[in-house]
Amino acid sequence: MSINPNLQGRSYPSGEVYDVGREKIREFARAVKATHAAHFDVEAARTLGYEDLVAPPTFAIIVAQRADAQLIEDPEAGVDFSRVVHAEQRFTHHRPIVAGDRLVAELHVDQVRSMGGGAMLTTRAEISTPEGERVATTTSSILVRGENQ
Repeated sequence: MSINPNLQGRSYPSGEVYDVGREKIREFARAVKATHAAHFDVEAARTLGYEDLVAPPTFAIIVAQRADAQLIEDPEAGVDFSRVVHAEQRFTHHRPIVAGDRLVAELHVDQVRSMGGGAMLTTRAEISTPEGERVATTTSSILVRGENQ
């Protein structure tokens, strides 16, 4: 199955709320080798003016990937995940993510571009609180290799 060219302009609504927990922040910080005390110690984070632990900047990928799953699982999209190569990831933060945040992400397919037998898809996840406060925007480009590649 090939990529549906009509995906461009499609949006996938916010799904389940993601509750940002202290241990998830600590685990993620360890995994990405982030060593700042504000990722591990509540008092260190509060000294810097945060209400709770502050997540490393790339933590937003966890919420974004939950939104990306809607695209990957959409049978109309034609994305065979076994043929996906991640090409680029960008983050724009509107404010830091902290423990206690409740986040949702709406996914937008901004571009679908044919490339040989495959396609390059650019998506944007708008991460916010359920009340609509903007938290982060992630932009991702993936290459979906064609059947014969």
